[in-house]
Amino acid sequence: MSSAGIIHPAACDEVVKADRLLSALLLLQANGRLTGRELAERLEVSLRTVHRDMEALGAAGVPVYALRGAAGGWQLEEDWRTRVPALEEAELRALLMAQPRVLGDPQLAQAAQRALDKLMAALPESMRGPAATMRQRLHVDTTGWNRAPESLAMLPLAQDAVARDRKLWMRYRGADAELVERTVDPLGLVAKGAVWYLVAKAPHGLRTYRVSRIEEATVLEEPCDRPPDFDLPAYWQASTEELRKKRGQYEATLRLEPRTAESLARWESTSPAAEHPDPAGGDDGWVTLRVHFYDEEHARFVAMGLGSRVDVLEPPSLRERVSAERAAAHARG
Repeated sequence: MSSAGIIHPAACDEVVKADRLLSALLLLQANGRLTGRELAERLEVSLRTVHRDMEALGAAGVPVYALRGAAGGWQLEEDWRTRVPALEEAELRALLMAQPRVLGDPQLAQAAQRALDKLMAALPESMRGPAATMRQRLHVDTTGWNRAPESLAMLPLAQDAVARDRKLWMRYRGADAELVERTVDPLGLVAKGAVWYLVAKAPHGLRTYRVSRIEEATVLEEPCDRPPDFDLPAYWQASTEELRKKRGQYEATLRLEPRTAESLARWESTSPAAEHPDPAGGDDGWVTLRVHFYDEEHARFVAMGLGSRVDVLEPPSLRERVSAERAAAHARG
């Protein structure tokens, strides 16, 4: 395994400096005038660095100047602004809906928060107040009720490899818990709910990797071999449709208590099976559905969990298995 994928420190320093200069510029634009100490505190740098940054902005043609005295500080020339395209109210609302915390990973969320702060600072005064109000009244919770949070520690590395078209070496733990090593060509990232996936070209074709299962990764300097006609949305749609078909190959016919049928239809693929004879011989409101499961084990798990609110009608093998397990449970008392 090569470790050549480390970004050179000099390049990192330049990126950090450019980011800090833009932050300083937008802070001055938003606040009118700030002292060197105020800038140092907000940018989390020393006063010496602030002075160097102000000199760099001046050298780049930004009209920034120092005011001496007790009320002094740094200020942009009056009426000078960076050219930020105007946002419509609908565009602003949509942007604020994508709160940084939906990214999950703390480092990415912090970077997104800084970007959003810069946008807020660059907004005209007439829109800054409504935007702040919207942010206060919107909260996004990315965790499910019954799901442990996804580990996204490897997401920044995957993002870097995708953005720079570099091969990615990784140790990956599959769904069967087997740990394997792969060197892949990253082609794109997909977020489905709070789960992130890496789409990549592997030795045996295109594959989809769950980012939370990547245990270790290194971005290599070797260029990515990217198919010229690759379309990420089209690939994702086709692969998810194929997965959906595979997972729905096991069909069972269930007779369910009405509310249970309604709940199950929200979680599994179902269709009516009204023509199936009612073993109870009466109209008690129960609903008969064909339900598509991953396999027999999945169907058994659901049926056992629903208890007396479901009767398994077909297939006979599932009906007999569930009946036997219920009888054994009853015998245990």
